[in-house]
Amino acid sequence: MTQSYDDLYWNSNDGLRLHARDYPPCPGESPRGTVVCIPGLTRNAADFDAVALYLTAAGWRVLAVDLRGRAGSARAPDPSSYNARTYADDMAALLDSQGVDKAVFIGTSLGVLVTITLATRAPGRIAAAVLNDAGPKVPREALARIGKYAGKTLPPMDLEQAAAYAESIGKASFPRFSADDWRAMATRMFRQRDDGLLELDYDPAVIRTTRPWVLWLLRPVLWRAVRSLTRRAPVLVVRGALSDILPADVARQMVATSATATLVEVPDVGHAPTLSEPVARDAILALLGGVR
Repeated sequence: MTQSYDDLYWNSNDGLRLHARDYPPCPGESPRGTVVCIPGLTRNAADFDAVALYLTAAGWRVLAVDLRGRAGSARAPDPSSYNARTYADDMAALLDSQGVDKAVFIGTSLGVLVTITLATRAPGRIAAAVLNDAGPKVPREALARIGKYAGKTLPPMDLEQAAAYAESIGKASFPRFSADDWRAMATRMFRQRDDGLLELDYDPAVIRTTRPWVLWLLRPVLWRAVRSLTRRAPVLVVRGALSDILPADVARQMVATSATATLVEVPDVGHAPTLSEPVARDAILALLGGVR
């Protein structure tokens, strides 16, 4: 079962038309507020469909965004704008377009960096945050692994081939996935062309500004951003127990920055938890239960 959504569009400060899936609170539920969900580097709003199902049932409006260059959002003519500062400004523009003063932010992977960057640029916009399986320090080996496939050109595929590709790059992170799970992931990762074949649903240029050495140099800045966020708002850090992107010691250091920060680990999952896992779902609902 999936929750229905409306297509929402807004304009960035530099004139791009951006897209989000707008999931309204379930009928009969008292409106609680707005949750903005930000996906990973090569992913899109579809990754949060299951999350929207339980959040809307709890009375939340969910805006699952396609970052610029992904899925329903326009591709940037200048690839240098594919960076965390611009993405954060795009999120602020989204809130402005909807007349929303502040929201809860759920970020996965790159979405974590966007959320903590927003915390430094517009700290008053974040009511609470879920940081899913990424932090201010990412091992170089993990970045190298992602670099082996992210942004690489693939030939057009049918669904079974796309599912096999998804499994080939994700099997270590989701060892319990079934064939149906991989097909479902492929439908979120790929878009259908006019000829019926599938292609990856993002601009390959988004990879150009994501360099391992840049992230390595930015570690002190990113740690300051984490501290800025955790000292201002309740934060939940989610870690996949098999993750190579968010080491266990880094996750513990992140929550140690504030008494209001908590950590939950999702067993038998790597990078990144889907947040539909019961332990993640329950922790997110508990965090949101305290948001006023």
